[in-house]
Amino acid sequence: MKKQYVIIGLMALMVQFAQAQFSLEGEFRPRSEYFGNGGNYTGGTFPAQTATDADEGFISTSVRAAIKATYKAETYTVFTSFQEVFLFGDRTQISAASNGNFRVQEAWADLKLGEFSSLKLGRQPLSYDDQRILGGLGWAQQARTHDAAVYKFKKNKISLDIGGSLNTTTDEVYNNSTLFSYRDMMFLRANTKGEMLNLSFLGLVNTYQNSNVDGSNKSSLITAGVHADYKVKDLSLAANLYLQEGERIGGADVKGALLASILAKYKVSDKLTLGAGYETISGRKDDSAAFFPLYGTNHAFNGLMDRFYVGNHANAGGLNDFQVSLATKVSGLAVSLTGHFFSEVEDVDGFDGKELGTEFDLVVAKKFKEFKLVGGYSHFFEPSEIADIPGVKSTQNWAWAMLIIQPKFLK
Repeated sequence: MKKQYVIIGLMALMVQFAQAQFSLEGEFRPRSEYFGNGGNYTGGTFPAQTATDADEGFISTSVRAAIKATYKAETYTVFTSFQEVFLFGDRTQISAASNGNFRVQEAWADLKLGEFSSLKLGRQPLSYDDQRILGGLGWAQQARTHDAAVYKFKKNKISLDIGGSLNTTTDEVYNNSTLFSYRDMMFLRANTKGEMLNLSFLGLVNTYQNSNVDGSNKSSLITAGVHADYKVKDLSLAANLYLQEGERIGGADVKGALLASILAKYKVSDKLTLGAGYETISGRKDDSAAFFPLYGTNHAFNGLMDRFYVGNHANAGGLNDFQVSLATKVSGLAVSLTGHFFSEVEDVDGFDGKELGTEFDLVVAKKFKEFKLVGGYSHFFEPSEIADIPGVKSTQNWAWAMLIIQPKFLK
């Protein structure tokens, strides 16, 4: 009789899976990093900073371990992801307690509303275009997600996403003190994709609720702009233009804050691509706070050592970033080398237009049959005004190596 129940149960599952699709995947991603001078790593997290003679190099290893489940039915898709991020040594071997970093990373449902539209609801990444303003921040082991609802429309070469998020805890007050955390957000992203031109508009309004007794002190910041990709034969161009208006946290006025960039790449051959680009981000002025890239994957811009706009440089003198790059393939290895030359935009603390340093980033990647290895080395040269200060190191260096395994347990 028990065997009959088992057979009936298996048949029921077979019928269910015939009507739907289920997959179970995982991710194991350890990354070891060597911080050569110690100055660009503080308390287990960035921001980067100038190293002093007292700083010493060290190695730190972090791990992302995740399990992901997807269930696709005729009218909806459900996705859940659980992950823990831990450092080697952050828990004693026989401790009964965890490090507190296990969490529901993603949990969302995508409901089909019609032939061309759907509603995606729940904890999810918001990632668009080159991820300059909204990105998944995949480099960070914890990544970035939003608790949001997004209406999606896509027909032919046109797509439209309209989304919103409201963050509250046990009442209507959501106190926070950083640009990375908002009380509520509304955004619209429209895209049209042609054979050579890919053009997007992104606009978002963020409301911040400051830490006071009743949470009534609110400020709203508007960010809007366009992203464009253009490709003709072996030449590709990418450009961004974004403006910010309104108020930052604490009511700091933002008037005409600007981010503008252009990046050109030319494919010389199947094994060599050359690139050059320039980005300018406005800084703090007498009548305006600086532009801040908000929820983008900032690690991908302005140097891999994260000296700018990764938990730092939020209201400084802005940034000019001129870069040159090459990417090549050598014996099955994908190799890229990028040089950044930084200077300040506004006159803050006497650095108007002066150098902020130079950085070189080398990245090497190798794909194997079932896993991937990626590593790199970066070197940062401080500007002369910093390097000449007694007790300050003139350079910083950083090296890293990462293993990526994404097993498919069930499909």
